[in-house]
Amino acid sequence: MAVFSRTISALVLLLVFSSCEAKEILVGGKADAWKIPSSQSDSLNQWAESTRFRIGDSLVWKYDSGKDSVLQVNKEGYVSCNISNPIEEYKDGNTKVKLSRSGPFYFISGTKGNCEKGQKLVVVVLSPRNRYTGISPAPAPAPVEFEGPAVAPTSSATKLQSGLLVALGIFVLGLF
Repeated sequence: MAVFSRTISALVLLLVFSSCEAKEILVGGKADAWKIPSSQSDSLNQWAESTRFRIGDSLVWKYDSGKDSVLQVNKEGYVSCNISNPIEEYKDGNTKVKLSRSGPFYFISGTKGNCEKGQKLVVVVLSPRNRYTGISPAPAPAPVEFEGPAVAPTSSATKLQSGLLVALGIFVLGLF
């Protein structure tokens, strides 16, 4: 039994530590994803919304370096598709960018006109306290403060039910 227990413990530790490792993430999940999307559903932002990014992960782009590049820009550059003032410019066709902090990272195509046609990407890196574990924690209960006299307990379930409904209504309406 002790051998079985140690084996289970080792497997649990392996799962915990393997889920904490930084990963190389191929942009779009495939080699030819850095392109003008054919539709909104083909947008890299659709892919990014369903992918969890953590500090230490690296994004990897595969593209034809003779025809395109990747520009890391600020939010304004992303929204306006401004290719003239990037934070970083990558042109090697096999770009790897380490996500070194939590928050948003903005990328656009360096080819004039491609960003306006949808070739751009924003990824949001989770903060360490919001690390994705695959299990959603239950939300913390909101504090409810009542000012006024305490109601004496009664044996009537109807009064208790009415009081709970009033308390729930006050909580939902934000009157607490």
